[in-house]
Amino acid sequence: MSVTFEAKPLQGRTLEQTGRRRTGLVPGIAAALVAWAMAQMLVFPSVPVTGWVPSLVLLLAGIAAITSLMARHYPHPAFGWANTVTLVRLGLAVSLVTPLLAGMPAGWAVALLGGVALALDGVDGWLARRHGRTSAFGARFDMEVDSLLSVVLAVHAMLGGPAGPVLLVLGLTRYVFVAATWALPWLAAPLPESLRRKAVCVLQLATLILLQLPGWPPALALAASAALLWSFAVDILWLAGRRA
Repeated sequence: MSVTFEAKPLQGRTLEQTGRRRTGLVPGIAAALVAWAMAQMLVFPSVPVTGWVPSLVLLLAGIAAITSLMARHYPHPAFGWANTVTLVRLGLAVSLVTPLLAGMPAGWAVALLGGVALALDGVDGWLARRHGRTSAFGARFDMEVDSLLSVVLAVHAMLGGPAGPVLLVLGLTRYVFVAATWALPWLAAPLPESLRRKAVCVLQLATLILLQLPGWPPALALAASAALLWSFAVDILWLAGRRA
């Protein structure tokens, strides 16, 4: 929920290292754009091309933000496969905005793309560890994509299913937490690694994906919301006990 960037400016890096990192970013951007375009063409073929524009603008804005933050906070010389997978996940998450704006909430297509994005969630972390490119930047990037995916899926399920506004708990709780750090800066302190936090995140996203499909009871959203609020409460109490 709270990841602090390790600020490592470019001073002291060679031009060759910087160039390699920027070169490595290009395939990642291309992969994200391809994933986004395939989702538009193959999964949502009934949406006209003009309906793709808002999600494309969001994706390009996200890529621009990531590129800017990477230049200041990413400590490794190459962009790497892990960040490429996370960027692909961003493309998939943003693609779900298209059917939402077209008045086509929820359904099998949304569940399919959400499931692929969730499946890839474990791949980027594994690749980062395997290639020795773990970083606070990568962890934060991954977390922000999860949060965006949660919001979009929650709105889909709320508009296309019976669960109703309780789904906003699954979509917006982290953003409420981030907003609270402005008033209570001690909430922004780094948190230790937690298997509990990761498991609840998977439960949150899996629940939102299932709720895109008919037949699942609204109680499923209540149970996942309770688990998410409990996880946040545990972390808030831990941070409160260690504030200066």
